[in-house]
Amino acid sequence: MRKKVLITAPYVRLDIEKLRHIFIENDIDITVPDITEKIPEDELFAVIDQYDGAICGDDPFNRRVLEKAKKLKVISKWGTGIDSIDLKAAADLGIKVCNTPNAFSHPVADTALAFMLAFARNVLATDKEMKQGVWHKRSGFTLSERTLGIIGLGNIGTQVAKRARAFNMKVIANDIKEIQPIILEQYDIRMTTKEDIYENADIITIHCDLNESSYHLLNKKTFDQMKRKPYIINTARGGHIAHEDLLAALEGGLISGAGLDVFEEEPLPANDPMLLRDDVILAPHNSNNSPKYWELVHKNTIKNLLLHLER
Repeated sequence: MRKKVLITAPYVRLDIEKLRHIFIENDIDITVPDITEKIPEDELFAVIDQYDGAICGDDPFNRRVLEKAKKLKVISKWGTGIDSIDLKAAADLGIKVCNTPNAFSHPVADTALAFMLAFARNVLATDKEMKQGVWHKRSGFTLSERTLGIIGLGNIGTQVAKRARAFNMKVIANDIKEIQPIILEQYDIRMTTKEDIYENADIITIHCDLNESSYHLLNKKTFDQMKRKPYIINTARGGHIAHEDLLAALEGGLISGAGLDVFEEEPLPANDPMLLRDDVILAPHNSNNSPKYWELVHKNTIKNLLLHLER
């Protein structure tokens, strides 16, 4: 019997014509809904019982949805983060969940450094002024003058540290897991507490998983601890930062600026105050953009799907 697969992952949808032959060759019927970022929960709930498999992005595969998915054998996540999937519910129901670990360490690390350099060298502000006819020599700084605090020293965090050390930054980091001494020595990283990072980092960048312990990791309480008015970089998950508290910290001068690729609500609403701030650099959850790495993740995501679809 032919299998049915729902495809909601944005980047697979973009390349679906290039990939369609794989599904045809494997006797799989696919549905590719017209969505912007992720399918709303009620829409997913309404159709999920039709499918044997899913290739998803950050769609809400919660217990309510999964309990209705009577035919579902596998959820193949495009990319690494699986925080939008209720893993316990999936395990209870015998639904296999797959992802691609270490999928985008290099492009995401590059993006984090791009945010830092843009702030340090006033790239966007200077460009904007020049195009408005304003000849204004702004004061900036070099990254070597600053301390970088990394929260989450996994694959991406380590690549960020590697790049930061190339710019001679002082690097301090925090992780709930023990980090191999060779990594700390190679990139001259000092492991410390989050509180030390909040108090002593000039730039704070987040690269940890999103879970109960890291949800709203940065909030009013933590912003109040930030003595050096740091720049905040988030290319991980929007839920790491309490959005309204971040706005208040910017408005109150507790931090110097923010570089954000992810948000609590995606797409970012058209009336969000962040869109009007010159001290914020925004991107549409796209720090993984790289044809090379997209292609690798396409292949692995489909391989994971096919592996578990026939069980």
